[in-house]
Amino acid sequence: MTVRERLADGLYGLGWGTVKRLPEPVAVRLGRTVADLAWKRRGKGVRRLEGNYARVVPDATPERLAELSRAGMRSYLRYWMESFRLPAWSAERIRAGFDPKDVHHLTDGLAAGKGVVLALPHLANWDLAGAWVTTALDTPFTTVAERLKPETLYDRFVAYREGLGMEVLPHSGGSAFGTLARRLRDGGLVCLVADRDLSSSGVEVTLFGESARMPAGPALLAQQTGALLLPVTLWYDDSPVMRGRVHPPVDVPGTGTRAGKTSVMTQALADAFATGIAEHPEDWHMLQRLWLADLDPGRGPAASGKATA
Repeated sequence: MTVRERLADGLYGLGWGTVKRLPEPVAVRLGRTVADLAWKRRGKGVRRLEGNYARVVPDATPERLAELSRAGMRSYLRYWMESFRLPAWSAERIRAGFDPKDVHHLTDGLAAGKGVVLALPHLANWDLAGAWVTTALDTPFTTVAERLKPETLYDRFVAYREGLGMEVLPHSGGSAFGTLARRLRDGGLVCLVADRDLSSSGVEVTLFGESARMPAGPALLAQQTGALLLPVTLWYDDSPVMRGRVHPPVDVPGTGTRAGKTSVMTQALADAFATGIAEHPEDWHMLQRLWLADLDPGRGPAASGKATA
């Protein structure tokens, strides 16, 4: 384990061990202070976040992009403060902490005996949304987690999410897809954060007018199991309650090859995600490269040229 990995593991351990004991107003202030300090430093992640926002809001002035990136960092730290504290929240606090619209798309699908795939972008707090599902709807679900380094840090995330009622599978290893498909065929629920391809072999989509790649898994699972595929978008407002929306199902095309159907369905997910991101860009926590022009400069210049990371 490198020094940097030991430091990361220690800091996350400190967060889950200490922040959850803080009074909520203190945790809120701490998160905002840390966010503002990180924003002022303008490190790699902040510059990348600002560059990504430049694509979402292409007519934004430099001053507007700076405002967005500051708000984005505050939203991002709100996610972390909430996540560190979620294991200590009561069931009542979890139920009251999320107010989603159109949940009937999910509950009707489950009641019909179909499996359901919920696909989300990195908006607001997807862990809180998951905890709400296991608590308010009393519905367990299966998800996947990126295998982080060091292994102890990955184990912390798995234990954290399992403590919230989720079954967590490693993203790598090759067996996750088969397990997810079995859960869906049994009428279960699968939740996947799906706006960033971790395999570099995902489906090319158009997102805010430029090419990006998103994972094929949600569309493939829906095709192979007959499960409903439901996009979900989340956002914060000025209250302590997170908001969200379950979008209508993404249909499987009636004709075409598997690859063609997957492309159409993944583009439909991208369009639904873009709607939520455009409405609440500051709550999109994308501090990594996403568009192909950034991942592979040979494909063309980045839209803004503002930030590289």
